[in-house]
Amino acid sequence: MSAVRNFVSQGRKIVAIGRNFSEHAKELNNPVPKSPFFFLKPTSSYLVSGGNVEIPKGCDVHHEIELCVVVGKEARDLRASDAFDYVAGERLLTFCLSIFLMQAKGYALGIDMTARNLQAEAKKKGLPWSMAKGFDTFTPIRYVMHVPDLCLVVVIPLLISLLLRDVYCFDIDVTSPSSLLDNVLKQQGNTSDMIFNIPTLLEFVTSIMRLEPGDLLMTGTPAGVGPIQPGQTITAGLKVGSSETDLMQVRFGIVERKGEARL
Repeated sequence: MSAVRNFVSQGRKIVAIGRNFSEHAKELNNPVPKSPFFFLKPTSSYLVSGGNVEIPKGCDVHHEIELCVVVGKEARDLRASDAFDYVAGERLLTFCLSIFLMQAKGYALGIDMTARNLQAEAKKKGLPWSMAKGFDTFTPIRYVMHVPDLCLVVVIPLLISLLLRDVYCFDIDVTSPSSLLDNVLKQQGNTSDMIFNIPTLLEFVTSIMRLEPGDLLMTGTPAGVGPIQPGQTITAGLKVGSSETDLMQVRFGIVERKGEARL
């Protein structure tokens, strides 16, 4: 269980799903996939809540908010119907709406930072996205427990929301529409809008590679991705159901990376 609780330091891989929200695929002029696809990110890119995202010189870095799944035990060739048994967490015998049993599981709230200009170049050349996705601090993350599995299936849609707020740290600009609140909502997504749900993703990935305790599955980002700049602060939140308050929040500063990346 230690690898799960300490997945940032002990997890062996980050599996990131691409284009799992149709509107996000469309906003970047990408085709909507007919089957899942994924790429890998290095675990050295993890950044725990409260740290600073580093922007390398010459990089147009975009935020991509994602619900993430922490793997609880070794998984290979899973069936979708068994997938939630392999998500980290503890069982809670709690009645939901007096009808359904739900389990508390281990999920994380993450941001897939992407050097969009490097990704665009890689796409043109047919090269992997490793450089665009793999810089240090490019996977800001926070682990969260007690998100019910029930909220991640179609039985009751629209139960989990992901919010990305871009909070400007410099003086309020009265010409900005957000100046009175100093807070601009950038992304808001929902698990019910996923093209492929979490069990389907786990079934697909484990048909190709073994997932191990502490591994992370990033499930895709909704529409609204956009650039970030040094001096800004990102706040991301996770809501369950119709709750008006976040189950949890993460906050990260944004700074310029010291040193030159050999781009």
